[in-house]
Amino acid sequence: MKDDLLEKYATAKTNEPEEQDIVDLGPFGFLRGIYDRALMLELRFKDGRRFALGYAWLHQAEFDASRGMSLSFGGRKVTIIGQNLNAEIRPNIRLFDAVLRHRVPWIQEASAPAALRAGRAALIIEKLEVSGGQSSKGQLAVPMS
Repeated sequence: MKDDLLEKYATAKTNEPEEQDIVDLGPFGFLRGIYDRALMLELRFKDGRRFALGYAWLHQAEFDASRGMSLSFGGRKVTIIGQNLNAEIRPNIRLFDAVLRHRVPWIQEASAPAALRAGRAALIIEKLEVSGGQSSKGQLAVPMS
């Protein structure tokens, strides 16, 4: 009994979601816990690059079916271009709504073969663009003072 009590308080608990709490929906990951929130949004490019931005900096989001999705993080703008971006990928799960609630830990660009294999109604991330501030390649896109 004493060991159980010690074990209960001696083990460190984190608020970070575990890998099994993230559902891989193909184009993006989704945190399924009601109270789970991602700290950062990771962008996974088809060439293997990865770039992450803190959700704390997300101050504006816009969805337009003809132009895609735009997210503003401080001085950076992320543009998500694709097909069926507002599609309900599972019951009550849409990409834009999930991003607004910080429940998307990563978004993945589709490779050309994956995009061709996907059905017409499938959500496909064709391109991720990052502009402003420091680019994902580490070069300054906007002069910093």
